[in-house]
Amino acid sequence: MQGKDRTALVLGASGGIGGEVARRLRDAGWRVVALRRGLPAAHEVRDGLHWQRGDALNAADVRAAARGCGVIVHAVNPPGYRDWDRVVLPMLDHSIAAAQAEGATLVLPGTVYNYGPDAFPLLAEDAAQRPVTRKGAIRAEMEARLRAASGAALRVIIVRAGDFFGPQARNSWFSQGMVKPGQAVKTIANPPAAGVGHQWSYLPDVAQAMVELLGVRHTLPAFNNLHMTGHWDATGREMAEAIQRVVARRTGRTPRIAGFPWWLLTLASPFVKTFRDMREMRYLWQRPVRLAGTRLATVLGREPHTPLDEAVEAALQGLGCLPAAVHEVAGARPSTPLHPSRP
Repeated sequence: MQGKDRTALVLGASGGIGGEVARRLRDAGWRVVALRRGLPAAHEVRDGLHWQRGDALNAADVRAAARGCGVIVHAVNPPGYRDWDRVVLPMLDHSIAAAQAEGATLVLPGTVYNYGPDAFPLLAEDAAQRPVTRKGAIRAEMEARLRAASGAALRVIIVRAGDFFGPQARNSWFSQGMVKPGQAVKTIANPPAAGVGHQWSYLPDVAQAMVELLGVRHTLPAFNNLHMTGHWDATGREMAEAIQRVVARRTGRTPRIAGFPWWLLTLASPFVKTFRDMREMRYLWQRPVRLAGTRLATVLGREPHTPLDEAVEAALQGLGCLPAAVHEVAGARPSTPLHPSRP
């Protein structure tokens, strides 16, 4: 049985990044506890994960689930963009308190939202955080609280990455803006302004980096903020063109690339809060924003990185946007594994 050093609580394990980290920790031999509302039983072991009924908004639930855990992965967010002002910071406070009580390491998937245009176009890991949106202000406050709380009883690891995409990343610009889950790709809606580069991160690569960082966490300082370089789309069309290539190869049909319908968000935003908050993030698509940093590669020796077309194919397959591959129909193993490559 795994001891505390190899036991992790993952908040948000039913979501994209949380689920990916939970599965990779499990596969690496960790005991993984996952908190979930609405679980029929108080405890349930499923897919090798130890699910426990509870709510990240309930401090007692988080504290109970964290007992005996050496790591807490805080990957829980309200669905879409809803209720950030009301619930995000209390949830983080509960995780901080539980981690301090256990002397645990707390891991947070970070974003670029907490930076303002004054830090663009190349975001250094320690650049000043002067956000210009409500969601960005909350993100900056989350990191400030983690930095203030870090110390002898709490080690913090923040891994900042670009926009997520991947087989399980259903709450993302890739899956909700560029393509439609469960449908064949006929048109690709491309959000960047013409010629504007954009940062993307393949979810399994981010999760793999987090798991590997946890393996060396005792050698790290109390507070760590690291950037993933991920996939840099220099022209603002490279991601869309990769989707084109993959779909054409798998189906024989080449989808067209169209501009993202920002006008629709503008019209609907007075009535739909999610659209209003998405529109607020448009500034990140109107000028290049790239993550710079060498800390992660220095600590791990390299950054987990899956080739773009391989990552896009896995993402489209997982989202149900591609027909079954030949190896899936025949029951054979794929010739090219869809997991992070190791240079």
